[in-house]
Amino acid sequence: MKSSTALAIGGMVAVTALSGCGLAESMAVSSNGHAQPVNYSSGTEGKTNADARLPDWVPDQATGIAEIVRTTGTERILRFSSAGSKLPALCVPGAASTKAATLTADWWPKGKESRTTQICGGDWHTLAEGDVVYAYKPETVANADK
Repeated sequence: MKSSTALAIGGMVAVTALSGCGLAESMAVSSNGHAQPVNYSSGTEGKTNADARLPDWVPDQATGIAEIVRTTGTERILRFSSAGSKLPALCVPGAASTKAATLTADWWPKGKESRTTQICGGDWHTLAEGDVVYAYKPETVANADK
């Protein structure tokens, strides 16, 4: 009897330990409402992910890439280090977004989307602060955060 109890407890501990591997990620997804955090070491790596591909305007040399992607719509927030590389010519001066971001992340300062100064790829509002680039793509799908 004691050995079966010990075996059951050991099994529960193993399942808990293994399932905890994705615990932080699943908590981030549910607290943000249908959103998926993704991280890449380079722009090149991020452009190969079919599920959450980085936009083409992100420099291949970009590093420290963090992004939150709305899985039920189009909203995205993105931060990366440009590693000294410039944004491409298709990034042009443009008005800041008038839509507030509903996605959140520790690395995304509240209201950053309202201080953007460029438009990249047609619908990304961007702001470069030194080597750090912040980018916001507004939601276009009604009730996507529900």
